[in-house]
Amino acid sequence: MKENGIYGLIAEFEEPDQVLAAARQARAAGYRRVEAYTPYLVEDLAEELGMHNTGVPLICLLCGITGGLGGYGMEYFAAAIHYPINVGGRPLHSWPAFIPITFELTVLFAALGTVIGMLILNGLPRPHHPVFETPFFEQRNQSHFYLCIEAKDPLFDRTITQEFLLKQKPAHVWEVLA
Repeated sequence: MKENGIYGLIAEFEEPDQVLAAARQARAAGYRRVEAYTPYLVEDLAEELGMHNTGVPLICLLCGITGGLGGYGMEYFAAAIHYPINVGGRPLHSWPAFIPITFELTVLFAALGTVIGMLILNGLPRPHHPVFETPFFEQRNQSHFYLCIEAKDPLFDRTITQEFLLKQKPAHVWEVLA
């Protein structure tokens, strides 16, 4: 159920094991729109939050193939079709000469596609995030761990979700306004 004017509920934990256990419990309870904010990497937290493989490797592969085929096709068109020059009896379609540009365009397209795909899939750039507007976050985000259940989650109900978070024994639970 979507709550108006609220982004979600966020719980503050003091230890990484607490936020990991809370994420595990949230996943087991059926919550799917869960985010964690930590000052450093917490092992296995991504798996507990239900993070899955993204499409970035596939985007990289497809962009690399596109760049390679595009580079090779461009050189073939220029050398064999549009402007054929017979130099020393060599064939017009001399593929060894096409390899450097084909490789360079493969790498270029794969790199650019990966960066652009990562930005799009991550929803970046995002100049504003509701969690960053909460008064506690700026002061404590270097030493505390946070678990936020978004109001977009199908199981979200303000009172039930707050009770669920309080059962996880956090230091505090706050509402995050949208």
